[in-house]
Amino acid sequence: MQTLREFFFLGLANHLPRLRFSDKWRWLFLKAAGFDMQGRSTVYGPVVLRPIGGAAKVHIGKGCFINTEVRFACPKAPITLGERCRIGPRVCFEGAQHSLYLNEKGRRGTTGAPIVVGDDVWVGAGAIVTAGVEIGEGAVVAAGAVVTQFVAPYTLVGGVPAKVIRDLSVPLSG
Repeated sequence: MQTLREFFFLGLANHLPRLRFSDKWRWLFLKAAGFDMQGRSTVYGPVVLRPIGGAAKVHIGKGCFINTEVRFACPKAPITLGERCRIGPRVCFEGAQHSLYLNEKGRRGTTGAPIVVGDDVWVGAGAIVTAGVEIGEGAVVAAGAVVTQFVAPYTLVGGVPAKVIRDLSVPLSG
């Protein structure tokens, strides 16, 4: 029954027209689908969820902005966004990973680990955050980055794989 409810409300949220009114209320449909929405957020949608039945593993803090085509893949572990996060278009939170080695059945096993994004984090367009990653409060992930390891608070990272670009705890003097 939960999966049917999730399927219905996620579909409804993803098919609302792209209007300012819809963007400000879409979070309620995600909450009805089973997402753990901690409060009002702006969601442009559509939101991609894998697998269907995993909505309860996605925790989103209040005051977040989630742009279009954001993917939450959480078959094995939860994905948590802190408060006031800014998530760019086509960002992927990939909570599962495959082994490099074949198992005895000739397949690559799947494992997973939680993804935790701190408060006030900005993740740029097209970034990929992999399983087991924690991104500290106030950090910025550049567009197109692939984050494979811990990101310290108030740090700018970018690249493939993402590396520290600079410390954001002290503003640049001009």
